Amino acid sequence: MNCPACARLLQPTKAGVISVGVCAGGCGGIWFDAFEMQKVDESSEPAGEGLLHVARDPDVNVDLERRRRCPRCESVVMLRHAHRDNPSVQVDECPGCGGFWLDAGELGLIRQSQSLAEQKRAHTQALLEQLKQQSLASWPNKSTQGQRRVASLTSIQAWVEATPPQ
Repeated sequence: MNCPACARLLQPTKAGVISVGVCAGGCGGIWFDAFEMQKVDESSEPAGEGLLHVARDPDVNVDLERRRRCPRCESVVMLRHAHRDNPSVQVDECPGCGGFWLDAGELGLIRQSQSLAEQKRAHTQALLEQLKQQSLASWPNKSTQGQRRVASLTSIQAWVEATPPQ
């Protein structure tokens, strides 16, 4: 397969249990077949570490605005859209095979965003627990108003815990 950004040959590279196409020595981009990126896009997934620093040729200039063809489907132009975890990262996705193209450095940004989302979630859960404890302490006689507030906070906390990070 050829790189959709600079046309060099993509090098098969193992990342844990998956094999991705890497533009090593070219633009530094990475091709993921369908459902592969989700196996390395979180900072807690060690398989993705080796993909964070792909060797690049500094003389290769990539037009980030140019529409790209899928390296797997070849005749299909990929769709560009904001990544779900980091809207500032524009990913190219093939509507035919479901593969993703990430330009150099984008995987790191996605992994970093996911880590920040987890930290925000943990902080929110801690704040809700603190509010709940304060509510319990401020209504020692278990008034109806106090019980409703604790029940509301418990519901919100359960929703935060059950909702996947965005």
